[in-house]
Amino acid sequence: MTRKHFRASAVVALSAVAAVTLAACGGTTATNDDPANFVSGGTFTIALNEDPGSLSPLTGVSLVQRALVPYAYDSLVALSKDGEAKPWLAESWKATPTSITYTLKDGVTCADGSTFTAGTAANNVKYQANAKNGTFWHGSTITADMTATSSGNTLTITSKSNNPFLLTSTGTIEMVCQAGLDKPDSLKNATNGTGLFKLTSVKGGSEYTYTKRTDYKWGPDDVTSDTKGLPDKVVGKVVTSESTSANLLLSGDLNAVTIAGPDRDRVEAAGKKSQGVPNPLGEMLFNERPNRPTADLRVRQALTLSLDRAAVGELVTNGHYDEMKSLVVQSPQTCVEGGPKWTLPPADAAKAGQLLDAAGYPKGTGGMRAKDGKPLVIRFLYDAGTPSHAAAAEEVQAQWKKIGVDTKLVAEDPNGWSTDLYQTYDWDTGFIQLAPGTPVVLSLFFLGATSEKGGYNFMNVQNEKYNGIARQAMTAADPETACGLWQSAEKELIDRVDVYPLAQTDSPIFFSGATAEVLWGIRPTSIRMLG
Repeated sequence: MTRKHFRASAVVALSAVAAVTLAACGGTTATNDDPANFVSGGTFTIALNEDPGSLSPLTGVSLVQRALVPYAYDSLVALSKDGEAKPWLAESWKATPTSITYTLKDGVTCADGSTFTAGTAANNVKYQANAKNGTFWHGSTITADMTATSSGNTLTITSKSNNPFLLTSTGTIEMVCQAGLDKPDSLKNATNGTGLFKLTSVKGGSEYTYTKRTDYKWGPDDVTSDTKGLPDKVVGKVVTSESTSANLLLSGDLNAVTIAGPDRDRVEAAGKKSQGVPNPLGEMLFNERPNRPTADLRVRQALTLSLDRAAVGELVTNGHYDEMKSLVVQSPQTCVEGGPKWTLPPADAAKAGQLLDAAGYPKGTGGMRAKDGKPLVIRFLYDAGTPSHAAAAEEVQAQWKKIGVDTKLVAEDPNGWSTDLYQTYDWDTGFIQLAPGTPVVLSLFFLGATSEKGGYNFMNVQNEKYNGIARQAMTAADPETACGLWQSAEKELIDRVDVYPLAQTDSPIFFSGATAEVLWGIRPTSIRMLG
């Protein structure tokens, strides 16, 4: 999943720190989780760093949107941080390499009072499998070669080809109730799922209020509406300033917020506990359309070879620099163990200059480079709302100037991301991040159709070696073989500089007056208010 903006129509894809919506893996201990301190009722308030817009679980793609989806929608299984599947809407399942049969729990109902059936679950899969519907999960977890049937309380999903991750893919899509499937547009500003909470108030650009249902009995780990410590309401409050969010957390007006910038240290000093969230804050993607200088591999190589990775990494992570070990960063971090197969070459400004010469960009007057009289100017995007991005972008600009490359820095807001990445395509590179939890989801952005054709490949990457290995991985005989292939495929992206994993950090979600389990985001059924 990307950081901020995927496609223009949905204002999605990729930069900065999104609200409380990133993957957790490691990090510090969460707030006091002793059940003796749990107090039922009250309101759990989370910070959203931008307005989510459409709330549809079928098409919403930004991290802020996806963070809100689980409050109203459940999946068939619940994954733990280590990838273990637990019963949720399904009480059990049996899988083969090409099919999986779920037995659904009895008594599951929708927010509109209707019964959630295996037939409705099958209709969800069919809807997601239809490419014409353009859903979030199509092509990654639900593919066009999948079919779904139901009988009584059983759901059977069949794949025409081997699928080594059939349980984790089909089991984790959020299920929509039948009325929502019948009228998908109704889900943009209303909810209709089996989740613990139901959307009850929308104040666009300000607040989104969810109210706890009183009839919920099927949560993971036996959570029900009566479980001690659950809040009566959840409010997503749009707060675009990280400093303001920190102040509201410290004053008790917010219960959870992601803070990755300078305010992180003062919140930690105040004793607020957190759960770590892997955040590829310094990851760089490239526009490879034919009219851009970054379409040339030699230019991409030169730009990355000229960077002092550690120096830029320290700035972009605000002093919390970690090297990236995989392009998969969200839990359950599928196919990360034992990797990576790629290595990043050391900085080499001399070689960078030679590559630019070979690409037809010799140095001219003042030491700056041009081709056929046209200056080499790189349009570099970064997130205006991420405090550490500006300083790091300026460092990149300074380092590229040393090799004769001019850099135009562009601080983006949500509308700017949408315009540049998905409408005008007027960009070359920048701090633009993807944050998938599986290599299959990652493949959407490199293997799939370009955004001009309705896909997620907004960079116009055409990496045939990656494509071939990825296709093999998707139909591998077993997970171990699949993971080996996926790691080889990832190496092809790095070697061709389709993506540059410059730096990541452990962005914490801080809590005040409450605790919760953080996986890819906050799990709503795990929220507990503290006395």
